[in-house]
Amino acid sequence: MNKKVVIYTTDYCPHCQRAKDLLKRKNILFEEIDVTDDEAKRNEIEEKNGWMSVPIIFIGDELIGGADELYALDANGKLDSKLK
Repeated sequence: MNKKVVIYTTDYCPHCQRAKDLLKRKNILFEEIDVTDDEAKRNEIEEKNGWMSVPIIFIGDELIGGADELYALDANGKLDSKLK
């Protein structure tokens, strides 16, 4: 069974779209939490993890980072193994 993928996004973020596009292309199921209109939720996740921008991507309990980090994992062949 693959680890759960959670991505915090806003509806106006091009990096969020890039990250979601990669996950979709690889047929990776993910939970999207849109914080566009939820400043409290966005502040909570930023304070908890120290990540100041979206997307904020988790695989299981591990903070992966943003879209660039997700693409780097995929380019290095490490994304699939992180999911297991």
